Amino acid sequence: MFDIVFWVLAAVTVGAALAVVLLRDVFRAALCLVLLFFTIAGVYITLHADFLAVVQVLVYVGAISILIIVGIMLTHEVWRGNPSGKLRIPAIVVGLLLLGTLVFSAVTTKWQTSDVPPQEPTTAAIGASLFGEGGFILPVEIAAVLLLAAVLGAIVLIREK
Repeated sequence: MFDIVFWVLAAVTVGAALAVVLLRDVFRAALCLVLLFFTIAGVYITLHADFLAVVQVLVYVGAISILIIVGIMLTHEVWRGNPSGKLRIPAIVVGLLLLGTLVFSAVTTKWQTSDVPPQEPTTAAIGASLFGEGGFILPVEIAAVLLLAAVLGAIVLIREK
């Protein structure tokens, strides 16, 4: 059952990724990006990586996608769409080279797999290693304060204009 769901989600993911790249309407491309992030979270669930699925939804769908959509909606003349640039052909060449490198790496790497999915959710183990004895609570708090300072700085810079 998980195999069928995985392949359906993988096909939708590839379709959404192609739509993000090929659509000329920036707003629709951003909506396809939201779909892409949701389907990646679904792929994580089929692979029994529940923590990664939750992080994917919270960070990418909940924060980054909404930030991109708000940025697009605040941009003037977004209805014109993406103009064709003079770097389109070099970008396609670099993209195809990157795709070839990734496919070559994925095919030639010896992946360690297990036929048995984890019996318990991975979130508790990750939480214990992050926030338990000898964990990383201080770096997480420092990162939160730095992100807050960056957001406040961005607001101050925007309000001055």
